[in-house]
Formats: sequence, structure tokens, C-alpha cells
Amino acid sequence: MQRLNNGSDRRHITQAMSFILLFGLVSLFSDMTHESANSIRGAFLSLVGASAAVIGFISGLGELVGYGLRYVFGRITDRTRRYWPMVIFGYTLDVVAVPALALVGRHGWVAACALLIIQRLGKAIKKPAKDTVMSFAASQEGAGKSFAIQELLDQVGAVLGPVLLYLIMLCEHHGDMFADYRSCFAFLVVPGAITLLLLWTTFKRFPHPENFEPEPKQYIPFRFTAPFKVYIVGISWFAFGFADYSLVVMHFARQHLFNADTLPLLYALAMLTDAAAAFVFGWMYDKHGTASLVLSTLVAAPFAIFIFLGHTEFTALIGVTLWGVGMGAQESILKATVTTMVPKRSRATGYGIFECCFGAAWFLGSWLLGVLYDASLPLMVAVSTMAQLLAVAMYVVQHRLQSKVKMQ
Repeated sequence: MQRLNNGSDRRHITQAMSFILLFGLVSLFSDMTHESANSIRGAFLSLVGASAAVIGFISGLGELVGYGLRYVFGRITDRTRRYWPMVIFGYTLDVVAVPALALVGRHGWVAACALLIIQRLGKAIKKPAKDTVMSFAASQEGAGKSFAIQELLDQVGAVLGPVLLYLIMLCEHHGDMFADYRSCFAFLVVPGAITLLLLWTTFKRFPHPENFEPEPKQYIPFRFTAPFKVYIVGISWFAFGFADYSLVVMHFARQHLFNADTLPLLYALAMLTDAAAAFVFGWMYDKHGTASLVLSTLVAAPFAIFIFLGHTEFTALIGVTLWGVGMGAQESILKATVTTMVPKRSRATGYGIFECCFGAAWFLGSWLLGVLYDASLPLMVAVSTMAQLLAVAMYVVQHRLQSKVKMQ
């Protein structure tokens, strides 16, 4: 096991924590790249000719690709145990596809959608391997705390990116929103390049992260246990009702609640809330387990009410903040739970199943919510909120089943 100390002197940072922090910096600059794009993606797609239904469909399809294929790449990762090649190739696709949006023409919504799908494919390739190597280090430092630290650094980038885009739009204002958006996408080459440089540095320093977690005495194959099945149903309901931010930002643009150049700042607010929520609920998870997951989902559940049925800037800000709480839970404690339920040698498969089901539900939910947006806002909000509450019920059932397993 790679450590800098023997446990007697806690003033030193362990190798596992060094890995978590360094990988967190990779995520910071990666999120500066693609989360910046997310802050204006819906408005940009609308500007180049995409309808609300198309935006909802593409957002959902992107999540289906980004999550659905993770099962395939998770199985490949478990079989080959070649974690780094999967991580590096996936990150490369992820951070290259976003700046390429600067090359899209004025009516190029098809090309823009294709690049967004490629970016999500990159995430599908990297995520099972990335989460797995993170879980190896997290096993030494506490799963909730480790993923919370990762998400905190991740969201620092998600906050800084949209803020920088806001500044760029102020400085490079052309009187043409299409030209402004292209300037923003071109700038994202910089954090994308830093991401790849830091990733290579992390690889050279920690070529075998699997050594952080001791090998089990015997191979334990992946088992689709009852608690895991119920948990998958729960996270699927959560994803189904959790509206993609593209739909949120498109709604703000259509309602003219905010100026176009302030939309990145709203996303920065969501990401700042995401970071704080991930940190708080991640630490809570190590002490209170499922209770932190239930609480975070209940807090986030009414976000759609404030965003889509409120007609003021104040209610919109409340909705965006609650949306950020839900994202923070998704990126920290949802993953930490998988770490505690799936054995080491089959964990990438476990993460792949988790991500695949999450993505399929996100795709169906985003598509349906996009269609309902044009048909009936109250109905759309009702579907979103009820799905979140059903997720809470599943988390409670999963906790009870898991407790029975531990008692046996």
C-alpha cells in the first residue's frame, strides 16, 4: 500500500490523499472546460436552430451515451485492469470536443449536437476507470470524504469557468451573441490543455493506483444483490426527474428573466452550491450513511417548482440553488455508496451498471421533460418532483435491505 507515513504521524499527507488532491485538480480544469460550455449550451443550441424538443432529446441522448456506455467500458476496465489508458483517452475526447464548438456555423445545430455527443462519449470511456481508481484511494481515507473533496475541487472549476466566460463576454462583446459564444468556446482550449498536462503528471506519479487498496484474499465476482438492485431503481428515479441544465437555461432565455451574458453566472451559482452540498453531505455520509442521501434528495426535490413555475428572478435563484444541491449529491454520495456495496475487483463493472442505468433514466426523463415543457409546465414540474420523491422511497428500502445483509 502506497503511503507516506505509518499512521503515527498524521501531520503528513498520505499518498492516497495526495492522489485524491492531484486528481481533484485534473477535475477542476476539466470542469472549467465542459461545465463552462454547459452554462451556455442550451442558449447556444437554440441560437443555431435547435427547438426545445431537440435540446431535450440531445441533452438526454448525450447523457444516455455518456452514462449508458459506461457499463461496456466498465466491463472492459475490469477485464483488462488498464485503468490509465481508459482515463487518458476519455479525458482527451472530453476536453477536445468542447472547444471545437467554436468551429460550428450559424445554422450548425446538427454539428453542435454531434460534438456534444462526442464529449459525452469521452466521459463514458473515462468515468468507470476514473471512479474506480478514486475508490482505491478513497478506501484508505473514507469514501464519503474522499469523493466530497474530489467534487469540491471539481466544482471550483465549474464555478470559475462560467465566471471567466462572463468576463470574456463582457470584454469581447461583438453585439452578436453567436460571435460571443464562439469566442467563449475558443477560450476553453486553455483549461482543456491544462487538464491533459495535469492528467499526465498524475499518471507519471501514480502509475499503479490499484495498490492503494489491498487485494482481497479471494476473488469476489460482481453480484447483483437485492440492495444494489433497489439502489439502482432509486438513482434511476432521481435521474429521470432531474431536469438537464440545458432545459433550465433555455427556459430563462425564453422568459427573459436574465440578460444573456449573465446566464454563465447562474450556472456558477449552481456549481458553487453543488460544491458546498457535496462537501457537507459527503462528510455526513461517512457518519450517517443513507440518511445524508435521503436528506439531500428531499432538499433538492422542489427545484423544478421554483425554476419553471416561479416567474421572478428570486424564485429562479432559489430553484438554481436547489438544483445545485441535487447535483452535489449525484457527484459525491451516490458514487460513495457504490464503493461500499461492490468489491474491489468488480467495482468498475458496478460503476458501469450504476452509470448505465442512471444515463438511460436521464435520457428518458430529459426527453419527456422537454416534450412536456412545450405541452404543460405544471405537468412537467409534477413529473419531476414525484420522481425525486420516489427515489427517496427507494433509498430507504435499500438501506433496510443492506442492514439485513450486514446482520447475517
